[in-house]
Amino acid sequence: MSQNAANSHKPSSPGLVLAMLLLVYIFNFVDRQILAILAAPIQQDLGLDDAQMGMLGGLAFAILYSTLGVPLAWLADRTSRSWVITGSLLVWSLFTALCGAAQGFWHLFVARLGVGVGEAGGVAPSYAVIGDHFPSEKRAFALSIYSLGIPIGAATGVLAGGYVAARVDWRAAFVVVGLAGLLAAVPFRMVVRDKPRPARAAPTVRFGEVAATLARKKAFWLLSFGAASSSMLGYGIMFWMPSLLQRSFGLDLVETSWFLGAILLMGGTVGVLAGGRLADRLGSADRAFYGWVPAVAYVIAVPLYAGGIWTHSVPTAFLLFLLPQALAYVWLGPVTSAVQHLVEPAARATASALFLLINNLIGLGGGIYALGALSKALAPVWGGEALRYSMLIGLALYLLAALLMALAGPALRREWVQEG
Repeated sequence: MSQNAANSHKPSSPGLVLAMLLLVYIFNFVDRQILAILAAPIQQDLGLDDAQMGMLGGLAFAILYSTLGVPLAWLADRTSRSWVITGSLLVWSLFTALCGAAQGFWHLFVARLGVGVGEAGGVAPSYAVIGDHFPSEKRAFALSIYSLGIPIGAATGVLAGGYVAARVDWRAAFVVVGLAGLLAAVPFRMVVRDKPRPARAAPTVRFGEVAATLARKKAFWLLSFGAASSSMLGYGIMFWMPSLLQRSFGLDLVETSWFLGAILLMGGTVGVLAGGRLADRLGSADRAFYGWVPAVAYVIAVPLYAGGIWTHSVPTAFLLFLLPQALAYVWLGPVTSAVQHLVEPAARATASALFLLINNLIGLGGGIYALGALSKALAPVWGGEALRYSMLIGLALYLLAALLMALAGPALRREWVQEG
């Protein structure tokens, strides 16, 4: 579709556009997180070990999700961002439903590849749409609202997946959430339209130039690898937490769903909103706070996570996991906003995709598999408690992330691109 055709309808209000983008992002994380709550019945039914589940949750999804995100974002910058998001939603929802038909590891692996292909075109263009609709001084908080899709979607995935799996089976859970995403595509496309851009804006977005600009910016590399380090642990804990609760705390599938769903929803919502609000307030005086706010959050989260992983008390674990779960999401608003301010507005989706390429390929692709493989390696020594020790070792990644984010702060002062 041409840009003129895409812009022929009156644009919806920024708040309504943001609400629809949030809805799609919720489906994004429902489809992504549902595999975690269904890990135990899938492993039992298909005979998979922790390393194989780590591949399904991480590498199978992240390989094409990370790499295809760049060309799809570039396409969105040059054509229609809203159409790219709509098509992506249809593809990933279809492949989520197909996961329910898997008969073995490779069937499920291919289906998860398909989910990754679809979701590759969802996030970076959405960041750019938000950038088009909200001014600089409100953008981090708007991106935080959008990022509520992560805790809400993850919580919905574990609650809905656990409920359907407990009452029907794990296959039905995949089909239900996949079909729901397909139905959401129609109202999304009716509401979300691209804002008018100058006719010359799209053709001037050249991928090589955007990549070269970011490559010269120290802040981009520090933010990207800092986020990737934290995501290795964050995605790893999010994926393996249901298994830890069932193996080490003795919870059943439904109890695990309620425990994890409550932590994700309450902690994640507070953390996402707080991060965006702090970044907008503090960052207006000093751009360095867009890196410093996440750095402080990571440092505080480490001992709290360690206490929750180490304890054997379910109520104590809930309280100890709640706060670091909030801190784990603080980085989203500040960092995603800062990345967009490293380039000109027309290149926002492409810049976001290059950031997500690093973050997701390392964080999502490596973290879930690394914790699963480490758990498998530790099993001869620690048996059923191996996953607990794997998570404890993984906490070092947050300290690395804190260091990289702290170093990014001064670089942001120098490399920030003012609008207008």
